[in-house]
Amino acid sequence: MGAIVGGIILFILGAIVRFALEVDLPGLESTTLGTILMVGGAVLFVVGLLLMLRSRKTVVNTQNAPGHSVSERRDPPPTV
Repeated sequence: MGAIVGGIILFILGAIVRFALEVDLPGLESTTLGTILMVGGAVLFVVGLLLMLRSRKTVVNTQNAPGHSVSERRDPPPTV
C-alpha cells in the first residue's frame, strides 16, 4: 500500500514541478525534472498495484489417499 501512495505523491510533485514551478538547476530544466518525477511516480504506482495483486493469490493444497482426498484453500500471510 505504501508504494501506491508513494507513487501518487511522486506523480503529484512531478506535475507541480512541471506545470507550476520554474526551478533553475544547472543542466536540468524544470519540465524535464517534473517529467522524470511523474514517470517515476507512475512506475512506482504500477509496481505497488502488481505487488498488491500478487499477494492476494489463494494457495490450494490437495492430498489424495486411497479412498479419499483432502483440499485446503487459504490466503498466504500478508507481506509487510
